Amino acid sequence: MLKLGINIDHVATLRQARRGNYPQPLEAALICQKSGANSIVAHLREDRRHIQEADLLLLKKRLKVNLNMEMSLAAGIVDFALKLKPFQVTLVPEKRVELTTEGGLDVLVNFRKVKSALTRFQKRGIQASLFIDPRINQIKAAIAAGARIIELHTGCYADARSEYSRDKAFCKIKQAVLFARKNNLIVNAGHGLDYMNVRRIAKIPGINELNIGYSVICRALFVGLSSAVRQMKGLIK
Repeated sequence: MLKLGINIDHVATLRQARRGNYPQPLEAALICQKSGANSIVAHLREDRRHIQEADLLLLKKRLKVNLNMEMSLAAGIVDFALKLKPFQVTLVPEKRVELTTEGGLDVLVNFRKVKSALTRFQKRGIQASLFIDPRINQIKAAIAAGARIIELHTGCYADARSEYSRDKAFCKIKQAVLFARKNNLIVNAGHGLDYMNVRRIAKIPGINELNIGYSVICRALFVGLSSAVRQMKGLIK
């Protein structure tokens, strides 16, 4: 059955807007867990704009579902993740000025750093995924670097402004999933998926998990977090 990971970054974004103690990402994560989420995703950014180290320590301690820590290849972040030892890390590109992650990690350009990080995590028993664009050359590079899990960036599909461009992006994702599965990779997908566009991606055979955050947190403002998670679970079944 297709799994659902919920990204709770924007709960922390709301907290950090006032530099207060509420809302707590841990509380949100526990609600998501109770409502059927298969994993919790949290991105420790270099500028600490939302999730903080303390949040991840609490999540690691209290969660019963898997904790997936999104992160850059920055040395300090890698060192913290190795000490935290979450169930999984997902390596993503990161720019200080971006609103959210823009595009996938370029494994070809960052090959040595990626391979080194993957080796370190795998030696510690931490599952490591690469967040990459749905391109065959990037998947080949991920395989060469030693990746066993990838997460395909679905932004081009989600952000498409015409039916033609959306169909084109969808076909690329589908082809990328097929190629990756033929090469024995575990394939996850995410970015920009919402209640209107998720079904088509969820129907692609071979995807293990969809990681969704922003649209679920937005929906929660009107229906509550538990209902928002359950509705998304219903759509991807």
